Amino acid sequence: MSDDAPSTEPGSSETGTTAAEQREAVRERYAEIVTDSASCCDDEASCGSGTTDGELDDRSRSMGYSEEALESVAAGANLGLGCGNPTAIASLEAGDAVLDLGSGAGFDCFLAAREVGPDGRVIGVDMTPEMVETARENARENDASNVEFRLGEIEHLPVADGSVDVIISNCVVNLSPDKPQVFADAFRVLRPGGRLAISDVVLTARLPDPVRADPSSVAACVAGASSIPDLESMLIEAGFEAISIEPKADSGSFIREWDDERDLSEYVVSATIEARKPVR
Repeated sequence: MSDDAPSTEPGSSETGTTAAEQREAVRERYAEIVTDSASCCDDEASCGSGTTDGELDDRSRSMGYSEEALESVAAGANLGLGCGNPTAIASLEAGDAVLDLGSGAGFDCFLAAREVGPDGRVIGVDMTPEMVETARENARENDASNVEFRLGEIEHLPVADGSVDVIISNCVVNLSPDKPQVFADAFRVLRPGGRLAISDVVLTARLPDPVRADPSSVAACVAGASSIPDLESMLIEAGFEAISIEPKADSGSFIREWDDERDLSEYVVSATIEARKPVR
C-alpha cells in the first residue's frame, strides 16, 4: 500500500467529466443492472456482479458474506454488487437505526434489519428510481417491515439531522463526484457517538489516463476511487474521529475480474472505512 497514491479529488476535474455526467453514468448503469440483469460495470463481470445465482453467491462469499447471510435473504436482493460486507464490521445492536448509502436492491439493508431486530429500523437511500422500486418489492418479499427505501443522492440525504446510529455502504462512496459532501452529510444525520462502517475501494496507484477519463470507469467503481490519505483528510474535515481505513489484501481475487484488459488490483484495493461522530 502506497500512502503517496495521487489524489482523485475533486472527482469531476480529475476524471475529466462533470459531476452531472458522472451521476448520469452511474444512474444509467445501475438502472440497466436491475432492469436487464446486466453486470455492474461492463458486459462481462465487474463490481462483483454475475449472471447466475451461483456466481453471485460465489462472489459474495469472496467479499466476506457467510452462507447463513446469503440464505437468509430472498432471491432478487443480492445483485452481487459491492467490494465487501459492511454489516460484518458495523457491530449492529438491537434497536439501532441504520442508514445504507447507495442501498441498491436492498441486500445489506435486509441483513442489517436482522441484526437490529423489530425495535430497530433501516433506511436505504439510492439515486436510481429503478433500484428503489426493486428494493421496495424485495422488502415485501422479505417481510422486512422495519426497512424503508428512499430516493435521493448520498451527498444530500433525505434523512433528518442526528437520527441514525450507524451508516453502512458497500462500494458506493467512490461513485460520488463530491465525496467531502458525502461525509459531511453523513456526519449531519448521525447521532452524537454514531459511527460510519463502510466497504469501498481505495486508490493505491495512479490509474491509466484512459481509465480515469472514461465515465463508464467511474460507474465501474474504479476511476472515482480516492487514496487513503485523501479519505482520511475528508473524514477529519467532516468532523469524524477514531478513523480507521484498513485495506483488504485478499480483495485482489475479485477485483481482477472487473476488467478483461488490465489487472485493476494494481491500482485499487477494497478497504473497510470506519469512523465515529464525537459525543460532543
